[in-house]
Amino acid sequence: MRFLLRAVRFILPFVVLGACVFVTWYLLKNPPPQEKKEMPPTFVRVEGTVLNKTEYELRVRSQGTVQPRTRSTLLPEVSGKIIEISPSFRPGGFFGQGDVLMRLDPLDYETAIVIAKGTLAQAEVMLAEEKARADQAVENWRAMGRTGTPSALVTRAPQVAKAEADVASAKAQIMKAERDLERTTIRSPYACQVLEQAVDVGQFVSQGTILGRIFAVDYVEIRLPLPERESQFLKLPQSFRDQSTATEDGAKVFLKSIVAGKPVAWEGKIVRVEGSLDAETRQATAVAQVTDPYARRADGSPPLTIGAFVEAEISGEPLRDVYIIPRNAVRAGNEIILIDRPQNTLRRLTVDPLVSNEKHIVVSASAAKAPKPGDVLCITPIPFPADGARVLPSIDGQMEADTAKEDKPAGKEPPMMVKPATT
Repeated sequence: MRFLLRAVRFILPFVVLGACVFVTWYLLKNPPPQEKKEMPPTFVRVEGTVLNKTEYELRVRSQGTVQPRTRSTLLPEVSGKIIEISPSFRPGGFFGQGDVLMRLDPLDYETAIVIAKGTLAQAEVMLAEEKARADQAVENWRAMGRTGTPSALVTRAPQVAKAEADVASAKAQIMKAERDLERTTIRSPYACQVLEQAVDVGQFVSQGTILGRIFAVDYVEIRLPLPERESQFLKLPQSFRDQSTATEDGAKVFLKSIVAGKPVAWEGKIVRVEGSLDAETRQATAVAQVTDPYARRADGSPPLTIGAFVEAEISGEPLRDVYIIPRNAVRAGNEIILIDRPQNTLRRLTVDPLVSNEKHIVVSASAAKAPKPGDVLCITPIPFPADGARVLPSIDGQMEADTAKEDKPAGKEPPMMVKPATT
């Protein structure tokens, strides 16, 4: 009995191992049938819009700093002590053309006029005496029985000429003294605003002393660099050697800036284009002019001050027969995606925009690489679009029919829809 138990214990593991090998061999030789399933194609749901020719109002953007059209440093033409200064002659004060800015002590120049008039009186007396001597000399010469024309020395012509010159000199001295007296009153050469005051009452000034600095307020100028691509569509006044211009009126300019935390707008126009390109950017520079920038406006907006930084939009000629393509539908390298109907397949197209900004690009409909009227533009960003890939578009808010159902074999499920990846 004990022997039998030992034999069973020895044989049983081999029996189990053999059974496992047999089952494994049988399963390998007779595998169970596997059910085959086909994965349906995955289509991306996208938004599209039909492209139609339209007209685009061009606005070329630029920026610049407000500068005065004329800036002057005031210098006295005569010397003297300042005895009066206008209360408005302070930084920010306004003056009209010819207004009195300050006065110098006129006493020395009034005295000079009196002295010059006395000199003139003496010179006129000497001239009268010389003319009388000349007449008497001619009579004496004829009384001596001489005939012919007396010489210049006989008629005292040199003496008379000197006396006449002395009279003219005295008159010139009076005119100079009167001009110097007028120059003691310093007036504004044009309508201006005071930028800097350098002197005050009681100070003695001489020729070359800086009294202050002013700038004209009839209009201001803004230098605006022009982008090369967009500038071809602008109406720019061009100057020529014969002083003529290609266009009489420049393009309108709309300026805006932030003043005291509030947006303020002004309107001006392009008056000229500078004669040379910028050495660094190779761009042309247009000069915009805003008339009467310090006038009070009905809306209470502040004036356009010197030194203000402004953003400008230059009105250009309207672009006709163009497509306006949203910026979010444009990929790197100015590539757009079109949806070809009725199969709703993708087609990539590289375009050459006429102008562009952060919102859209404008493409000419007549360009060699341009969409055709009625083409559908895909406005949904697709990370990796492939030519010929099929999508499910919603065109201008209307869902297109699923053309994939027409190609679906009988008994198959419709294609599964997935949302596109966003960028």
